[in-house]
Parts: sequence; C-alpha cells; structure tokens
Amino acid sequence: MLSSPGEDPRPPEQAPDPAEPGGESVVCSRCGKPSEHTPPTWTCSVENGMRHYFCDDCARANLRAIEGRLDSPWW
Repeated sequence: MLSSPGEDPRPPEQAPDPAEPGGESVVCSRCGKPSEHTPPTWTCSVENGMRHYFCDDCARANLRAIEGRLDSPWW
C-alpha cells in the first residue's frame, strides 16, 4: 500500500525514532560548549525545522523564554 505525501508509512503502533545526532559531538547553540554525546539534562529545541541543543547552564538561565516558546534569537 502506498502512502500519500506527508503521511507516515509506519503502522500507528510503531513510535517514530527520535532523531539524535549519530556519533557526532553536540555543541550548545547558545554558548558553544561541546559534549561528546547529548547529555540527558540538555534541552533540545526545534526552531524553523532545525534542532538546537542547549547546555544545562544556558537552559537554566533562559528557562522562562524556552517555556514561552520564544525562538533563541529573542533570548
């Protein structure tokens, strides 16, 4: 069976795989702090279709703006 454009061809009971960086280092989009892998405490934000990762310090300092869903250039 063919699916229409934009439709997920997987069965509904199969959850989509999270798109995580594969083997590459992750860098905080705010301060540039590098990390070998994405730490579970870092924040991920999708802005204009692109993933942005923020370290613990940057996420804590801008928590209200993140929760208010402001794009990172605003904060």
